[in-house]
Amino acid sequence: MEYSAILTETQGRVGIIRLNRPQKLNAWNSTMSEEIVSQMTEWNNDPAIGAILMTGEGRAFCAGADIDGFAERAKANAQSSGGEPIRRGGASLTHFIRESKPTIAAINGYAVGVGLTMILPFDIRIASTNAFLSIRFIKMGLMPELGSTRLLADLIGLGPATDMCLTGRMVPADEALAMGLVTAVTEPDDLEATALAKANEIANNPTQAVMMIKELLRRNPTDPDLEAVMERENIRDQIARRLPDHKEAIAAFKEKRQPNFNA
Repeated sequence: MEYSAILTETQGRVGIIRLNRPQKLNAWNSTMSEEIVSQMTEWNNDPAIGAILMTGEGRAFCAGADIDGFAERAKANAQSSGGEPIRRGGASLTHFIRESKPTIAAINGYAVGVGLTMILPFDIRIASTNAFLSIRFIKMGLMPELGSTRLLADLIGLGPATDMCLTGRMVPADEALAMGLVTAVTEPDDLEATALAKANEIANNPTQAVMMIKELLRRNPTDPDLEAVMERENIRDQIARRLPDHKEAIAAFKEKRQPNFNA
């Protein structure tokens, strides 16, 4: 498909999305969101793709939401009648990303507001040394979204998450690494290669088993019932033992070669 807000390509078993509004520091808008979901859906249904990498064109990953229209929205909401309706329910984007094939974010600059909250559900976050991350909603008088008040605290702990949410401060890459918000920091010139290597490492593992592990990691950490946790693991392990990739792993071990998964 032809997109206006993103660029896409594939390298091996990895699908790559580049946020492509560099003149606005890749500010998020509804078109970008729709295009990302469309492309990820296509790759989630494509057995040739095992992981999805996202980065930004230019000097930012995503500097937050495009504020064009914020003033009109605020004016409408101030009226005694009218304005946007109060919506109930969660954000479908967060559930969609968590249930997607493995996702890796290569954070090449500012990741601010939605530029951070949209990648909290990602599986891996790798930052360049010039990256700054901020959950900056308080600076706009708004609330953190996409489940970030839970997901951020899960990643870095309640204390640091509280500090980030209430101050809206910029967190540099080295601090983000120390607190566990990102898993690695690289020089800017090495960022994409490092992220792509990680994406390939995951993509070349058995996709069916990978997706079951992702489900377990989604459900089990917050379940206080250890028996339920172990039962989910056991059921999925029994399924994995019957899949062709397990048979291939055994054959490759015996033949002293690399396995050819996802054949």
